[in-house]
Amino acid sequence: MTDSDERTAAGTEPKADVRLTDSKADAQRTEPKADASPEPRRVARVVLLDADDRVLLMHGYEPDHPEQTWWFTPGGGLEGDESRQEAALRELAEETGITDVDLGPVLWTRYCSFPFDGRRWDQDEWYYLARTRKTEATPRPQALTELENRSLAGLRWWTSAELSAAHETVYPTRLAELLRTLLDEGPPSAPVVLAPEIV
Repeated sequence: MTDSDERTAAGTEPKADVRLTDSKADAQRTEPKADASPEPRRVARVVLLDADDRVLLMHGYEPDHPEQTWWFTPGGGLEGDESRQEAALRELAEETGITDVDLGPVLWTRYCSFPFDGRRWDQDEWYYLARTRKTEATPRPQALTELENRSLAGLRWWTSAELSAAHETVYPTRLAELLRTLLDEGPPSAPVVLAPEIV
């Protein structure tokens, strides 16, 4: 990968400092519908770190081929007129049950395209940094969609070293390197645009 593969994004949404504490996301979620529009699905993802700098990842699989598995950060598509920040917090609560978080800045953005559940998903993803101090309990999903119920195997906290040594598929594919840089250098001054990932 060359320096031209990535660049720093300017003029993006300002850093967030939002705190969500005791609310519960209990509304029924809906599946995204296929759209003839060429616009990619807008997605907010969360790089959630605990007090020990472990990152929380979700374990997913292809519904019709459960042997095809991968790990990825919590998050999902925007609903209605919600902001990316609001979507990040809602998705985190729904998928992990964790609501006591400090939502920080956007770390990275990327375009990705991949086949899943019989169709192609084109996504414009923003990755938010978040911190939580409540990791004594096992994270548990609270409001999954029907598709998520058919394609999620669980959640796990990973150390940077564990992620670097993993032989399993992780998205984004450079997450181990990105996390190490984040822990060593702190958040970037502006979101970093990652190279597109097309599977």
